[in-house]
Amino acid sequence: MNTLALALTFALGVSAASADPIRVVAAENFYGDIARQIGGAYVEATSILTNPDQDPHLFEASPRTARDVAAAQVVIVNGAGYDPWIAKLIAASPAPARREIDVGALVGAKPGANPHLWYGPANVKAAGKAMREAFAAIDPAHAGAFAANESAFLASMQSVDDVIASLRKRYQGVAVAASEPVFGYAADAIGLDIAERKFALAVMNDSEPSPSDVAAFEDDLRGHKVRAMIYNAQASAPAVERLVALARASGVPVVGVTETEPPNTRYQDWIRGELDALDHALGTPVN
Repeated sequence: MNTLALALTFALGVSAASADPIRVVAAENFYGDIARQIGGAYVEATSILTNPDQDPHLFEASPRTARDVAAAQVVIVNGAGYDPWIAKLIAASPAPARREIDVGALVGAKPGANPHLWYGPANVKAAGKAMREAFAAIDPAHAGAFAANESAFLASMQSVDDVIASLRKRYQGVAVAASEPVFGYAADAIGLDIAERKFALAVMNDSEPSPSDVAAFEDDLRGHKVRAMIYNAQASAPAVERLVALARASGVPVVGVTETEPPNTRYQDWIRGELDALDHALGTPVN
């Protein structure tokens, strides 16, 4: 084969590969973002939950979502009871060759545990490894690229680990209030003392906190027994909104966290931003 023929064959091979990326569907957009970081040009990732202004607990799947799942070669779910709606979509379109990554099952988080797994860097790294392995199994010709992208992702995650280590050194044992355990894995990694956990669990499970739990939470804020209040800015019930208002009125710094990655950002930058906001709040004297 002459040089021109070799060049044409290579060009056609590259074109075919780039025209047929691995079809990935992620239940949540932070997993879709990580899939794109690891898969690069060889992956086409569609995320289902993408709106940071929408309560993810109220999501209802559309026919388009069902079609995306049916056509996917890889489906990534949070699991641990967080996104049961996608299990129904997967069951409705059996595909023996499809690879499914259940992050909860991957890290041993069963239903009933805190399902907000993405706030634990170790959980996210495990998910990234599973994505790299799935992509390489489907497209072994680009396994080296997937491995290099995963290495770059892990290197960029070091800044998140460094911030958590710094916060732990300065704030381990510091009491904070949390309206629900969305930020729980990061808070535990920092070593924060989460006050009024019964209130937070009730809100997470869509139960009404008891009057005594509400009163205890209010007392923590009014009495400055906590250095900050962390709340879910994406899905706050009226009872939580009243506590946010009370915290601000009491001079207790408030930190809003979300369950969906903001648009036009990367997972690691989003988490770094929330950790920086917490650092600022904990470093602010309570009035």
